[in-house]
Amino acid sequence: MDLQGKNILVVGLARTGVAVTRFLAERGAHLTVTDMRDEEQLASVLEQLKDLDINYELGRHSAHTFLMAELIVVSPGVPMDLKPLAMAVAQGRRVVSEVELASWFIEAPIVAITGTNGKTTTTTLTGEIFRHCGFDTFVGGNIGNPLIELAASGERVDRVVVELSSFQLEGIESFRPNVAVLLNITEDHLDRYETYQEYIDAKLRIFENQRAEDFAVLNIDDPLVAACAPRLKARVFPMSRQKELEEGIWYQEGFITFSFQGKVLRFGTDGIRLKGVHNLDNIMASLASTLLMRCEGECAYAAVTSFKGLPHRMEFVTEQNGVAWYEDSKGTNVGSVVKSLESFPGGITLIAGGKDKGGSYEPLAPLVQERVSHLILIGEAKERMNEALGALTDTHLATTLAEAVSTARAVTKSGGIVLFSPACSSFDMFRDYEDRALQYRALVLSGDSEGDK
Repeated sequence: MDLQGKNILVVGLARTGVAVTRFLAERGAHLTVTDMRDEEQLASVLEQLKDLDINYELGRHSAHTFLMAELIVVSPGVPMDLKPLAMAVAQGRRVVSEVELASWFIEAPIVAITGTNGKTTTTTLTGEIFRHCGFDTFVGGNIGNPLIELAASGERVDRVVVELSSFQLEGIESFRPNVAVLLNITEDHLDRYETYQEYIDAKLRIFENQRAEDFAVLNIDDPLVAACAPRLKARVFPMSRQKELEEGIWYQEGFITFSFQGKVLRFGTDGIRLKGVHNLDNIMASLASTLLMRCEGECAYAAVTSFKGLPHRMEFVTEQNGVAWYEDSKGTNVGSVVKSLESFPGGITLIAGGKDKGGSYEPLAPLVQERVSHLILIGEAKERMNEALGALTDTHLATTLAEAVSTARAVTKSGGIVLFSPACSSFDMFRDYEDRALQYRALVLSGDSEGDK
């Protein structure tokens, strides 16, 4: 697409918006950038763009600005139902996400990965497998580098692996991955979407432009994911932890089996460092994506066995007085916490809570009743979580994370497990999930120090 002289509006100046702005300016677009933050709040960002000829509309969104644009590029954090954006769409203006824009300038085969949970681990591992097998690979999207940075660099790569959020998928038109992965769908982001169905529909857009020669890797153990299979144009490649498949990838009795066009590969899971039932899904999705795109089994398996996982996802912190402490700060929704609880047979002290995202906590009820000995709730969501789950086990409400850790230390007996898996976002009490994780780890490890004195 020729961008020279085109009247383009960029909405939102976070990291992705900055990358998009620079990309468009360097290709001769006539640019306007709009953000609800003012010049003072955006000072450091504006400093990065001071060498470019850009019109700024800051501290407001003017409907006129949106209606004058030939193309509008929306950053992931900007809701598509923003009033001036909705007006522009109604008037026939073209509105796309950064991922859509970037895809116009990328020729390499793409693996796109989405799902409520596990997509970052799966995306990272998929990239590791490709690289280990000799493919020059870009990994980015919703993690790390925005996809537009690959387009801007002009770098030639063999494979692209992109993690996609529902927000990014809202703004696609022609984006077409050679392999599209849907790991799972559970309630999330209901503070942004009016209905659960809207969120589901956004996720399913990952398959929208695929053709018969493309692949859709589906976790058929998830009924919502399995239900979309008959509607897809791509070739469905199923994955399962619950049943053996004629063709696809599945786990059974310590082995992952990959079967495609008469080729069968088996991989033992004993040597894999990445633990937890949810990570079996992530590993199978990564193996399926890479083996379908010309990776050899031996090198793919070698990459899997050497992969240690990512920080803040079911990470072991320490053992104190016979109690194992785990940190799962990336468990920001109910579906993620379900998977984490499934990884332990019982004796769990669960610390949960944070900024309420509007979904139901009821899916946690059976596992809380069966496996959680003590439930400690914090944050904005603690009262609503207490209403849903508090009667099912010994439950405590804490004002701070420090109080929660202290309570967990007091109530958890030797042989037990303390799991910090919030089921909520972090923004009520912390800068982000990483800040929350680091504070939790510091509090837990300070107990080690006290024990040494």
